[in-house]
Amino acid sequence: MRIALGVSYLGTAYTGWQSQPHGRTVQDRLEDALARFADMPAITTLCAGRTDAGVHGLNQVVHFDAPVQRPLAAWVRGTNRYLPSDIAVQWARRVPADFHARNHARARRYAYVLLESPVRPSVEAGRVGWVFRPLQLEPMQAAAQHLLGTHDFSAFRAAQCQARSPVKTLRTVAIRRRGPYWRFDFEADAFLHHMIRNLMGCLIAVGQGLRPPGWVAEVRDSRSRERAAPTFAPDGLYFLGPVYDAELDLPERTPAFDWLPL
Repeated sequence: MRIALGVSYLGTAYTGWQSQPHGRTVQDRLEDALARFADMPAITTLCAGRTDAGVHGLNQVVHFDAPVQRPLAAWVRGTNRYLPSDIAVQWARRVPADFHARNHARARRYAYVLLESPVRPSVEAGRVGWVFRPLQLEPMQAAAQHLLGTHDFSAFRAAQCQARSPVKTLRTVAIRRRGPYWRFDFEADAFLHHMIRNLMGCLIAVGQGLRPPGWVAEVRDSRSRERAAPTFAPDGLYFLGPVYDAELDLPERTPAFDWLPL
């Protein structure tokens, strides 16, 4: 029986999603908890989108082939029993035997939450990005228009990126503000390694008046990482989750969506 899980986590204490020999990743903790609950030597998961060190997940979707029969609710409660407090399985669903959490995703969604303040974050440290210079909405919105559509995003790609192609289709860049907090929403068919953090660096440079909106198009067309702004901090980046065909009937939200600012 193939099972899909929705997992939420704070990434602050982890070196990203993907399993590594030192074991300090979200995937390592999840797979260890699943194996302990199932009383098996190991259970392997595959995720919808790998997140970097310090990046959070609100509805990360994984799939695995269950080695034992358990009620779906038991996979949630039983696995959570063995997980640390900053990782929690939110839901479990049976899926077709050929379901693949990554390959069946039609799109992926992220949000970046940013604090604009002369003083650094305190209680929200690790959960928001931070700028101390004022930002202007209209120039950032104008710059975002140059990013929408299908483009070669090599200028916003990390050197370690393993994607086969830098060409992606960015469907949405939405920017809004409430008080000192900004929220940037992105949706694309897929994202390159560090792509959103590199886009954020450029949008912020425009919002602070350091660059004009049209500069973003110049960076995009250059396909050169050296032309773009520095990679922005991971703290405020949240993987909202993948988008699947409706017939799979997988949840697109978790309670954490209502906690996320804005």
